[in-house]
Amino acid sequence: MLINADFSRRAVVAGDQYHWTASPQEGVERVMLDRVGREKARATSIVRYAPNSHFPRHEHPGGEEILVLSGTFSDEDGHYPAGWYLRNPPGSSHQPFSDEGSTIFVKLRQMDSDEDSRVRIDTRDPQAWQQRDGRNTCPLYSGLREIVSLQKLKPGESLFTTPVDGAELLILEGELVSEGGPLGQGSWLRLPAGEYPALAAGPQGITYYLKTGHLPETGSV
Repeated sequence: MLINADFSRRAVVAGDQYHWTASPQEGVERVMLDRVGREKARATSIVRYAPNSHFPRHEHPGGEEILVLSGTFSDEDGHYPAGWYLRNPPGSSHQPFSDEGSTIFVKLRQMDSDEDSRVRIDTRDPQAWQQRDGRNTCPLYSGLREIVSLQKLKPGESLFTTPVDGAELLILEGELVSEGGPLGQGSWLRLPAGEYPALAAGPQGITYYLKTGHLPETGSV
């Protein structure tokens, strides 16, 4: 299965145009944002757990990255309400579930094989945020190949003031102004290397997830 698998092209999924599909586990649905492979795939998804749903124990041969968007996501190690960021390195395993229901942003099989960091960050904690280059930033992960953070911008502020080597964004709050029109909460963008001066925060500002440095230079993976 190939979904937005050409990483040399821009990809956009608007938050108000989600197409939910059933997963193999009852009570768990997903929106496939990009995907290379079938059930065991390199994938980026929005996943929704119904109340009292679970997923069987499984391994993460290429790692797993999670941002909890709503509700409370859980596994045997703890309970993670909205705002928690998790990284489970390659070779890890867990048995996820949600008692109250939850929606999460998930990236699978996209970590370097030698990554061994287990990360747990509560992005709702004010102490997790800092000023970097004049921007309100919540650092999440920095490695040799990728940098991950949450960013908060003021109304009208440009997302990128210099060329980027590729970027991926998920809008958490507010609105993004772009050439193709506004994009609201839940919208996902993947941008190849280039300049993007027209991307800016909307009239209420914007909070978004940002990953850079991780995309192949051309083509699909």
